[in-house]
Amino acid sequence: MLIRTLCGAAVAALLVLTSAQAQQKPERVVGTIVGVDGSTIVVKQRGKGGEARVSLTDKVAVYGVVRATLADVKPGAFIGVGATPQADGSQRAIRVMIFAEVQRGAGEGHRPWNRPGTTMTNATVDTTVAGVDGQVLTVKYKGGTQKIIIGKDARILAYVVGSRDELKPGANIAINAATRRADGSLQASRVNVGRGDVQPD
Repeated sequence: MLIRTLCGAAVAALLVLTSAQAQQKPERVVGTIVGVDGSTIVVKQRGKGGEARVSLTDKVAVYGVVRATLADVKPGAFIGVGATPQADGSQRAIRVMIFAEVQRGAGEGHRPWNRPGTTMTNATVDTTVAGVDGQVLTVKYKGGTQKIIIGKDARILAYVVGSRDELKPGANIAINAATRRADGSLQASRVNVGRGDVQPD
């Protein structure tokens, strides 16, 4: 009887833990702000449809997203590259994000991206040279390196430190890691907001 009781308690504890972890799984919210209610923004979601209400933490970090050029991708820059793996082991860039200096080291490493069959590499540019198919970078992160090819079709953007004042109706935003709380509401501690006609993703 004691063993059954202990086993039952263990299973119950595991279910509670699994449920809590599921609630904490980060969610993405991408779209246009259509309303602001105190510390909550209402976002018309792009692609998914419908609206999402997201409460912002007191110290929410806001970063503007601006257009950049290949000339801005310099040795020493910390970048995030969403790419398609190539047969030779290199990565062909789909999107390059140049991080603000205060973001250096964020998410460092190489892993799957949020699009099927793609990768994300957050790393420091070591070298950059012109190649036949585009600019060829060698990037370094803790534990490895990657060869990145930036062709003419790659989208190049940069983060700049922003302010909460930018979170107003009409702003295009992307929240990459909103958390769903126990009451079902969403909360975010960071928001990326496009400047001009930029739509962050």
